[in-house]
This record gives sequence, structure tokens and C-alpha cells, in this order.
Amino acid sequence: MYLSKLFIVSFLILTAGSCNSNKSQKDKLFSMSIVSPNKEIQQGKVIEIELVNKENKTIDQVQYTLNGKKVEVSNNKLTLNTEKLGIQNLVAHIEFEGDTVSVSEKLTVLSNTPPKVYTFEIINTYPHDMEAYTQGLEFHNDTLYESTGRKGESSLRKVDYKTGKVLKKIDLDAMYFGEGITIMDQKVYMLTWLGKKGFVFDLNTFKQLDTFQYDKSKEGWGLTHDPEQKHIYKSDGSDKIWLLDPKTLQEVGFIETVTNTSVFNRANELEYVDGKIYANVYLRDSAMIIDAQTGAIIGVIDFRGLKSKVKQHPDLDVLNGIAYNPKTKTFFVTGKNWDKLFEVTIKEK
Repeated sequence: MYLSKLFIVSFLILTAGSCNSNKSQKDKLFSMSIVSPNKEIQQGKVIEIELVNKENKTIDQVQYTLNGKKVEVSNNKLTLNTEKLGIQNLVAHIEFEGDTVSVSEKLTVLSNTPPKVYTFEIINTYPHDMEAYTQGLEFHNDTLYESTGRKGESSLRKVDYKTGKVLKKIDLDAMYFGEGITIMDQKVYMLTWLGKKGFVFDLNTFKQLDTFQYDKSKEGWGLTHDPEQKHIYKSDGSDKIWLLDPKTLQEVGFIETVTNTSVFNRANELEYVDGKIYANVYLRDSAMIIDAQTGAIIGVIDFRGLKSKVKQHPDLDVLNGIAYNPKTKTFFVTGKNWDKLFEVTIKEK
């Protein structure tokens, strides 16, 4: 019995090795490269694809896909017209002499338009809890909701923004570092930073209703959602903003944040307005305006000078927290341990 089992195991290992060897040999028959000075190419540009037939096999057909979708390549040229920007996987599916093989190459599709630069105008200034290490900020029915961070200090709050008074508050377990929030269907969804876990609370009672786990996203930073409730958007400090199914809270995709010159990361607190995601840039006095469909950074808001208008103290930290109030049609911004909340309008420089 022992010898029989040993024979079977050996047979399976050898068979697997043989299959892998045959596959490896096929993979070496062809190679593909993109004829371009670099692999970061703007949307709408034409790239030339070089497919090398190393052993002069008779090719019957080549079908190309970009991120799993068929694309037309004519005379070895492809016009880049992608739904989303960022890193793409170009694959050539080759049929030859009764066999098939695929070869692939990565490229990065950038925006074809540079971001516009915006500035701000202060409309009103309101008091803000200087002890609040602000992580998330969102309006619901003209009421401000805020989440705060740091272990042992993380909380979810309902705030009268005009007076700064905290109307309702619950604290997270001291093991969690609170992060961004968003509100849908009378529920507050709240992230934790490194805990790989999010919480769902009842909007009115702040009673915890559920939890959810992260998948490929490594951390929890900011949250927002579109008004049609197709997606919840989640930042994690990388170049990706993850798309979550609002019903299952599972990650179903992502967009990558890019300009016309590079891929960019550091999107922090998020706010969705009219098809655009407004995102604080971590450790910067600025915010990005991101096309929620493509990931293109279409604008940058310069918030320099705002931090100098708050009380200067040892715990004062960076700009963070951006919320849009549909009633006033204005934005509200603050920072970690800032004693003021600013109501602003955004205008192009």
C-alpha cells in the first residue's frame, strides 16, 4: 500500500512537471512589447505593438484584450481608449498550428489633460473640538457627522456644526484606530486603519449593527458613496480607490488615481459630489478632484494658508476632513486637532 501511494504521488508530481514544462516551452515561442519611450502613455494615444514569433510558427489568428476586454489592433497599432485609467494588462491570444498561447505586457494609461488648479474662499468659520483627531466628515440632512482616530481616542460623533457642540458620541474599542465614514440608508459605515475591519452603525442610535472585513485593500482611510448607491468608495493610502458593493461590502473593483504625467497615491478622506471624488491629500495642504469613473485627477485644490488660521498648539496636525453640504452647496474642511471648521467655496485659480 505504501509503495502504491508513493508511486501515485511520484506520478502526479512528474506529470505536473511535464505539463508545466510544455507550457513553459510554449510561452517561449512568442513575446510582445510596446514600442514606446516608456510604458506610461496618455489616454487617446496610439501605441505600436511588436509581436515576436521566435521560431517562425504559422500564426492563424491573434486576438488582443486589454483588461479582459477585446480591443481592435490594426497594423500592429492600438488607440488607447479605456474606461478606467492606470495600470492595464494587454494580452495577445495567439492561435498557431492547432495550438494556443497568450503573452502579456503591462502598461499605464494616464489622463490626457493636466489637472486644473483651484483655490478657496472662506464663507464662514465655526468652532471645532480641538481634541478631535478628525478622520471622516459627512453631512446628512444638514447635520454634520464626524469620526476621529488614534487608539483609545477613536469615536463617532453627531455634531451641531454651527456651535461645534457634540450632540451624540460613541467611542470605539481602544484597540481600534478610527478612520473615514459614509452614510447610507440610515446607517453609518466606518473604517478602522490597520484593523482590517469596518463597522456599521445605526444612524439614529449609533448602535453597532454589523462589521465587515477588508479584502485586497491593505488599510482603511476614507469612505464615500455615490447618490445612486452603486458603489461605496474606499481609499487605503495606495494609488487605488476601491469600489465596494453597498449590499455585501465586498470589494468589486477599483479605480487608480492618475494625472497626465504619473500615477498618484495618498488619497485620504473622501467626498463624492456630482460624479467627482474630492480627496484630502495625506500630509499636504491640498485636495484632489478625481473623476469617479476613470480615476483621472482633474483638479487640485490649494488649501495652503488655512492651517495658519487655527490655534497653534503642540498637538496640531494636518488638514483632514472634507464634506459637502447639499443645502448650502458649500464645502466644509478642517484638520486633525483643529479648533475651527471652515465653510468654503472652491474656485479656479
